[in-house]
Amino acid sequence: MLRGNMPILNPSAPHRERQQSGNVIFFILLAILLLGLLTAALRSGGIEGGQIDSETAAINVSRMKDQANAFERGVAFIMQNDASETDIRFAHANAPADYGNDPTVNAQFQIFSRAGGGVEYLPPPSGLNDGSGWEFYGNTHMPQVGTALPELLAVLPNITAEACTLINRQIGYTGTPTDDGGSAQSPGCVYSDSSARFSSAGMYSDPASNTTDETTFSLKPATQACITCTGDGSRHFVRVLLAR
Repeated sequence: MLRGNMPILNPSAPHRERQQSGNVIFFILLAILLLGLLTAALRSGGIEGGQIDSETAAINVSRMKDQANAFERGVAFIMQNDASETDIRFAHANAPADYGNDPTVNAQFQIFSRAGGGVEYLPPPSGLNDGSGWEFYGNTHMPQVGTALPELLAVLPNITAEACTLINRQIGYTGTPTDDGGSAQSPGCVYSDSSARFSSAGMYSDPASNTTDETTFSLKPATQACITCTGDGSRHFVRVLLAR
């Protein structure tokens, strides 16, 4: 009788409890995995991805400025060797033919020759413009730089709107300086056609054939800037290599 009144034990209960506990752990691990995947997706394509793009752009702008600094140092080296401001040359095998293709000709005057400026010829950093290479002109006078004569300029043409804003913000401009092409309207803006390239055929245009819109420059003297040409809306980075 006592035996019949004893509680009946269910041998499968501990097994079910272990199974339920295992299911809970499985779902916890699955949630952790999904959370990790979501975080990785946000980093690669979301807010952190945008941060990385901004950092890359800033690095490329710094590299661009380093290249421009190298041009300026190269000009200074050449000028220290009793060269005239009209002797400077930008010949290189990879440069447009207007500049010359052989830096060994009058090497002491060549920016891209070890005997001259000692500057390495490099393509511009990617992502800042349309891939166009550096240009060199002597037809534009920059605001409050030197006299009224045109400066020797390095120009990186066709800068993107985003890069132009970043460049000017880093320099300290409160807005984007402009160039309406000057009174002569030819050769145009700070970025000109091949006829104005600084070479034996196209030297300084004295007086300057182009002047910028001085009132749009919040910093003066304006030795560098990303400038918008109002005629076509194009944007170009300009660096003074030699003030005159």
